[in-house]
Amino acid sequence: MSMRSFSDRIRHAVLFELIGIAIFTPAAAWLFNQPVAHMGVIGVVSATVATIWNLLFNLGFDHALVRVTGRVVKTMPIRVAHAMLFEAGLIVLLIPFVAWYLGISLWAALMMDISIVAFYLVYAFVFNIAYDRVFPVRELSAHRRTASRALPA
Repeated sequence: MSMRSFSDRIRHAVLFELIGIAIFTPAAAWLFNQPVAHMGVIGVVSATVATIWNLLFNLGFDHALVRVTGRVVKTMPIRVAHAMLFEAGLIVLLIPFVAWYLGISLWAALMMDISIVAFYLVYAFVFNIAYDRVFPVRELSAHRRTASRALPA
């Protein structure tokens, strides 16, 4: 059993956001008939909030997964739940900003966010599978596993 290092989590979050924003900004400008600059601001602010949320959520999710299952291996149903919970939390964090910045109602911001979430839900699912294959989790050495079990919870 092993968990990702902090530096690996940083790499994961940065790659996820850079690739995501490169796809999101022009696509959202076209889809929502907004200036690219406006969607760029939405994208950068969203990416910043999402990066922090990504680090915190994934750390908490992995710790909960280990506590519940004793493993960090994610089955397909766990991956689906992971992606949906992440996006739901992000919506709650971002809707007020999107409504304020674009001068739209919270309802309109929610509708916009739902379509953005649909994209990011699929993107997060595919990205995380690819990331786990490109950067697999290394197993802890027997010494580290034994030492970590000796520590109180």
